[in-house]
Amino acid sequence: MSAASRSNSSAALQDGDIVERMTIFSLCTASAAVFLFINGTLMFTLRSRSVFRDTCRYILLYNLLLADTAQLAVCQLLFLLSVCRITLTYPVCGTLTVFANLTNVSSPLTLVVMSVERCIAVCMPLRHAAIVTIRNTGLALLLVWTISSLHNMCRVFLLLDFPFVDLESLQMRDLCSDLTMLLGSKSKAYDNVFNGFLFVSAALVIISSYIGVIIAARSASTGKTSALKARNTLMLHLVQLCLSLSSTIYNPMLIALLRILQYAVFIRLHKFLYVLIILFPRCLSSLIYGLRDQTIRPVLLGYLCCRLNPKIAAVSG
Repeated sequence: MSAASRSNSSAALQDGDIVERMTIFSLCTASAAVFLFINGTLMFTLRSRSVFRDTCRYILLYNLLLADTAQLAVCQLLFLLSVCRITLTYPVCGTLTVFANLTNVSSPLTLVVMSVERCIAVCMPLRHAAIVTIRNTGLALLLVWTISSLHNMCRVFLLLDFPFVDLESLQMRDLCSDLTMLLGSKSKAYDNVFNGFLFVSAALVIISSYIGVIIAARSASTGKTSALKARNTLMLHLVQLCLSLSSTIYNPMLIALLRILQYAVFIRLHKFLYVLIILFPRCLSSLIYGLRDQTIRPVLLGYLCCRLNPKIAAVSG
């Protein structure tokens, strides 16, 4: 093959790579923009009416949406940087990943609080109003964000052990991700232990709440319809928990796939896994609550259809 033919072939491959990257860039960005718009509209909906602002389960839902939306925005930013192959400095990447981890931990913890609230509503309906108050809900959310913040502080302290002074430059050679900021064996071990503990603890609380609701449903004093709705909600919470924490296995999965797949195949699979594991779980809350909840749905659809004064249904337990 002549030099001119090799040059033309190389240029064609580069052009094909650029077209593929731009296509992926456009599709993922468009999908993330749609999900962010829906999440933002639902968050606006929850703050637009006093019936939502003064109801504890809608306050918890707003917190869940806030964490998921922030997580989606940061993950999309990191994804676009990786598609464009733009590297960052360690301080900038560290700031982004710390923020992503802060919201990533608060989501499963908020699901735990929401599950406990539904369990109390069914198992102790007469005491629900006294236990689940605006003040207690605020304290629960404060605890959620405190645990998330403490987790990130531990990660930062472990990161300080890394000898940054020995580096020639703070510019990263690898693309920014949560995995590339786990510098040192201590950071990796701590992250694995914390994620495992978080998943097991949250799953146990949600499963216990589910069992409590099933037991209460068999009682003659408990409303069957309310118990059935709560049981279905708790099952959805468990599914959400699994999807929410699936992002913790995203980077280790990519490393394992990179070792066994060709690079071209890996790049395409990487984009598919990003949509499945990162994008989809972050929009699930809007799809579940925005369309399933009889009180939220008419207001949300009204705002999505640009109606200025959508009607609202009566709040049901």
